[in-house]
Amino acid sequence: MIYLDHAATSWPKPPEVLAAMHDFLERAGGNPGRSGHKLSIEAARVIYDARDALADLFGIQDPARVIFTLNATHALNLAIQGILQPGHRVITGGMEHNAVMRPLRALEQRGLLLEVVPAEADGSLSPQKFAAALQTPARLVILNHASNVCGTIAPVAEIARLAHAAGAWVLVDAAQTAGSVPIHLPTLGVDMLAFTGHKGLQGPPGTGGLVLADSFDPADLSPLVRGGTGSRSEFETQPEDLPDRYESGTPNGVGIAGLKAGIDWIQTRGLDALREQEHALALTLRQGLIGLPQVKVYGPADLTASAAIVSFTVEGKQVSEIGRRLDNEFDILCRVGLHCAPAAHRSLGTFPQGTVRLAVGPTTTPQDIMRTLSAIEWIVKT
Repeated sequence: MIYLDHAATSWPKPPEVLAAMHDFLERAGGNPGRSGHKLSIEAARVIYDARDALADLFGIQDPARVIFTLNATHALNLAIQGILQPGHRVITGGMEHNAVMRPLRALEQRGLLLEVVPAEADGSLSPQKFAAALQTPARLVILNHASNVCGTIAPVAEIARLAHAAGAWVLVDAAQTAGSVPIHLPTLGVDMLAFTGHKGLQGPPGTGGLVLADSFDPADLSPLVRGGTGSRSEFETQPEDLPDRYESGTPNGVGIAGLKAGIDWIQTRGLDALREQEHALALTLRQGLIGLPQVKVYGPADLTASAAIVSFTVEGKQVSEIGRRLDNEFDILCRVGLHCAPAAHRSLGTFPQGTVRLAVGPTTTPQDIMRTLSAIEWIVKT
């Protein structure tokens, strides 16, 4: 089997991830913060260690500013619904995932003012167009760090400077880059970053979070969910302390234990080295596809400005047919269609059919790429 669907979820997970999850349930299965016995204390320690590892990975000082959620979608909803109200104005780009667009469209029906800055044909975003949009005051700018459709990386730092100069906060969707592309919040200059654990970070599903920059005031962000936190139990109002202000209910301790092991796995191998390896494979894949007749490849020509994602279509063939044949005839797994990002496909000109998406990961080999190119060449011919 050749697995090229890492943009949907990484697979196979490192053995260390599976071992950490088993160990948590066997050795530290208590409810963190809810009791004072040894199992509860050990569970809390595991969760804190993961929070600390993420703070280090993203370059923030206070681990309590890493808020655990179920996934990036949950984190984005926490930020969007916690900051925006009817009458506020928000600016986003034309490559956004539905995890951003659906909550924004729902708020738009209640009076939110939404401006979508068009993307270029290769999925890139123009800082100049954002500067023009920011001439009218906005409360929030939302950016997709890298497109889940074609991999294009946005000029986040430059747009963030423009947004802050205009008095807007900046939220970044890092679902496709966390664990795959180096991220340093102070360098990017953003206020909030949403991530998922099950993709580049090599963790299990059901893990993710929202990272608050050290300079961001949590008083400006309302909780999405309120309830028991194991702290301040004498009050019937939500605690203000971080991370409890945003983390109600029993956390996914076993998943967070696996996430911590995934982060350790990445750090041991070196994020820069993994990025270079995946970039080289994606470049070979893109160049090979461009050389095939009837094949059109989408996204930036310069893959240094892209995640390790390659999207393409074949003239005269449905993307669903290509995906089915890759799976059934060659045991190559990919994703086809709109990838939950119709806005991005409208920007690329691939709506409504979508594309065939091949997403490289840390377990992909050069042999996998050559076999995939041979398979696609055969499908194009037959």
